[in-house]
Amino acid sequence: MTSLARISTGSPDPQDIHADVWHAHALAGSPQVVQPTGDALLDAQLPGGGWPVGALVELLQPAGVHSEWRLLLPALARCGQGPVVLVGAPYLPFVPALAALGLRASRLLAVGAVQDGRLWATEQLLRCAEVDAVLAWLPQARSDQLRRLQMAAAEHHKLLFVMRPASLQADASPAALRLVLQPQPPAQSPGLDALAVHIVKRRGPPLAQPLQLQARAARLAVLLAAEGAYALDRTAAHA
Repeated sequence: MTSLARISTGSPDPQDIHADVWHAHALAGSPQVVQPTGDALLDAQLPGGGWPVGALVELLQPAGVHSEWRLLLPALARCGQGPVVLVGAPYLPFVPALAALGLRASRLLAVGAVQDGRLWATEQLLRCAEVDAVLAWLPQARSDQLRRLQMAAAEHHKLLFVMRPASLQADASPAALRLVLQPQPPAQSPGLDALAVHIVKRRGPPLAQPLQLQARAARLAVLLAAEGAYALDRTAAHA
């Protein structure tokens, strides 16, 4: 007869604790691969030091705010050589600006679909071996639908970023990371914008104050200004 293992009532050795278990007072390490964000201040506050590969990252923004490229571009430019796919983007980025900052135009693909179609397309893209990252705009997705995407990202080891309204911050979400983005025009840098990043969910203690990421470089400001002019020109052409 096999005896039961003796149960110890003493404190466990931290070295014996599984990597998936973390102390609530400390920032968790990451048992999975991460992609550095390109910002050392942000990396220092994310488990493992970057965006998790194989997990859902949710970016929440106020209506009319689109700071996802400001935050994600450095990581997307370095995450591999395969496609970066946009699903349901409210507008297409100014590709020459992204290419000038390291994200080749040949890697960008865009999928336009109605809300239910976006969910299906996102899940299928996560299953595609060639795809490196998926950015999906899913303002109406339910928690159970997001969970399916989280599972697909984990199974196929993909970068997945989902953009949703900041008004949903109080809703439950299966995302491994949830961030609220808010541009902050600095008084000392007219025409350039800093970015306040509130980390509202992570494997670690709550972050009491938002991170204030530095104002974008002048080169990026010029390129994004060109993007704005390009968008206006396209709007006028279709008026």
